[in-house]
Amino acid sequence: MSGIGLHTGTESRLTFMPAPINTGIVFEVRSADSVVEIPAHIDSVLVGEESIRNTTLIKDGVKVFTVEHVLGALAGIGVTNCRLVLEGNEPPEPPDGSALPFIELLEGNGLTEQGLPVGYYRIPGLIEYREGDVEITAEPSDKLLLTFHIDYDDPLIGHQEATYEICPDIFRNEIAPARTFALKRDVPMLQAMGLAQGGTLRNAIVIEDGELLGEQELRFPDEFVRHKILDLLGDIYLLGMPIKGHITAHRSGHAANVAFTRILAKRERSAVRVYPAREPSYWDIGSIMELMPHRYPFLLVDRITELEPGKRVLGLKNVSINEPFFQGHFPGHPIMPAVLIIEAMAQTGGVLLLSSVENPDGKLVYFTGIDKARFRQPVTPGDQIRFELKLLKLRGPICKMRGEAWVDQELVAEAELMSTIVDR
Repeated sequence: MSGIGLHTGTESRLTFMPAPINTGIVFEVRSADSVVEIPAHIDSVLVGEESIRNTTLIKDGVKVFTVEHVLGALAGIGVTNCRLVLEGNEPPEPPDGSALPFIELLEGNGLTEQGLPVGYYRIPGLIEYREGDVEITAEPSDKLLLTFHIDYDDPLIGHQEATYEICPDIFRNEIAPARTFALKRDVPMLQAMGLAQGGTLRNAIVIEDGELLGEQELRFPDEFVRHKILDLLGDIYLLGMPIKGHITAHRSGHAANVAFTRILAKRERSAVRVYPAREPSYWDIGSIMELMPHRYPFLLVDRITELEPGKRVLGLKNVSINEPFFQGHFPGHPIMPAVLIIEAMAQTGGVLLLSSVENPDGKLVYFTGIDKARFRQPVTPGDQIRFELKLLKLRGPICKMRGEAWVDQELVAEAELMSTIVDR
């Protein structure tokens, strides 16, 4: 996307590029004589007047202004790894002043599942930030909810409040179309600060005495508070990971959003983290337990080493003499029951299946059939079983997979498994 920066008024070009797992969101700022990489992280945020009405990143003296809209777009549709190649010092403002053109550009070219679960920061309890009449709080939730309250003395805006769950469909339809706005009386002050140099009546809503200037019409009666939710989403994405929690903001702006995100970052860094690992290259047991409902003594997969959503999965089961079933199967001659080998294979396939549907937290996989099952070698304590499953058919909630179980180079079991997805 090419265009004019909202605040700098300079020409720029932004290219969204793929990025490997664990990259996060990184700006790659290119000029004639240098390339500077700036992580979209709270540690990179510039503090001062230049970040009062926008959020600015800085590294090695290179600045990127007004990152909140593009970061909000990425957060809203769930992009966690991306390189933003920027030629200029500010992402181009979409022609209509909303984040919707970013969404259309990204989704029009396609997004890729990279085979690892996303690491979330879960709000652990009440977190509060207050400065004057500005307040931001966060509370635990199993999803990301954003609530915003605004109060303006202009009658067209007045008091507005809204709450939205942030997920791709809701963000795309309810938040992304909301445009940036300003009161006309504030424009000279902004321009004197070197801001709003690229603002026009086409890429921003301008209000004077309860009226819209130019030929604009509101897209929503509460479009103003929806845009503030977009700004908040972009600013808290500077935590470096998605959030699960309910965040409520009163009269907040970028400076307060950034200050609140710093509080979250401090807590995230000090949290005890056992699962998942900070730099996972596979699904560890904590990640598996995020997705699968099984628990001791019936969780029979320890690690997912490869995952192509909608295609195939590889998983591992470490077989220990401490497995409870060895007490009776058989005393003095421990052999893993064949039916549990198939169950472990099915659980590995369940990870594949649940990773291929929307909202897996609310789903269960029921095992409905087995065909062509063969058991070729016994599995004993000390063995590590490698499960390899391929998705043969997924039609609505009905699925068919072919699975193989290997110990070292020996095929120990194989079967075709049928399952169905149901609501919890």
